[in-house]
Amino acid sequence: MSFKELGISDKLIQGLDEMNIKEPTKIQKAVIPYLLTNAGDLVAQAQTGTGKTAAFGLPILQHINVKGEKIQAVIIAPTRELCQQLAKQLFKFTKYTDKIYTEAVFGGAKIERQIQALRRPTHILVATPGRLTDLIRRKAVDIRQASTLVLDEADEMLSMGFKKDLEFIFQSMPHKKNVWLFSATIPTDIKYLIKKYLDPDAKYIQTSGNEIVNENINHQFVPCDKDEKLSILQYFLKTQKSERGVIFCNTKASARSLYEQLQARKQSVGILEGDMQQKERDKMLRAFKGSKLNLLIATDVAARGIDIADLAFVVHFEIPRQLDYYIHRSGRTARAGKQGISMAFATKNDLSQIQKIESELGIKMKKVPFS
Repeated sequence: MSFKELGISDKLIQGLDEMNIKEPTKIQKAVIPYLLTNAGDLVAQAQTGTGKTAAFGLPILQHINVKGEKIQAVIIAPTRELCQQLAKQLFKFTKYTDKIYTEAVFGGAKIERQIQALRRPTHILVATPGRLTDLIRRKAVDIRQASTLVLDEADEMLSMGFKKDLEFIFQSMPHKKNVWLFSATIPTDIKYLIKKYLDPDAKYIQTSGNEIVNENINHQFVPCDKDEKLSILQYFLKTQKSERGVIFCNTKASARSLYEQLQARKQSVGILEGDMQQKERDKMLRAFKGSKLNLLIATDVAARGIDIADLAFVVHFEIPRQLDYYIHRSGRTARAGKQGISMAFATKNDLSQIQKIESELGIKMKKVPFS
């Protein structure tokens, strides 16, 4: 099925063609026709990297009244990086359409400049929950006329502690609106928001089993002792040559320790961990996105919301205890129809977690011996 058959306008398709987006993904095929032809709330379970930005972005753009000057759609995302990425994508989609104005607001930037920018006509507002809450309280933004509210990476936002901000945003908007909630996982907090703020008849588009994770990911694990991990990692990185990837650790301390060990071995490596200042974080991300660095070591918290194209692999140097962390980590590779590797280093104590991941996600992780 083509984007035209899904109901997308020719001018938007021109923009997609220029971005080399030719065929809709599974989530786009499921979501776009529904959002174009139905009013009401939607809950979609969609992993990062499956094309959900276009799944909700294209219907929003197609519904925009370009002559209107009020905010018509609000998209909430967990981090500044994801906000910037979303705004950039929407801008690219609209290269051949009438002018649609999108503004991104997020923490870590001067709020005065954002207030100034919001005085211009804005059709779509992309925001982090905390910054939007602040702007509403200052009466610097009016979202009451918005007919669509999108929560992107909803589970990430709740795990980052934005529950109160999200509730405040819901309460700041009128009841007659479309709420589209996208989340890789549907934990208890998400179910609470759905029950409290969404229509009981909301449309559910949920994946199950091995559809929860991208089918182009090759899941592997290496049984090993803890003191073998560094040697195995070095061997694995040699097999990947100059490919780019992210290596995940469970704690800031282990991430920093691994970073120092790889630096000492002359690896081209960066790090993202929770104690870093925003300037350091931005600098590291620019270096990695600009291909000055091939490897990035990260904790789950520090990696939230980052969107980096063309990752050949992710490594679970330490296997996460939470299933949704495994889903989010793995979903950073195999983007845009490409293949990718999700490699886990499993000690004896981790083998039960490997079985749990396989069972609950409906996947088979290939055992790779190391000798």
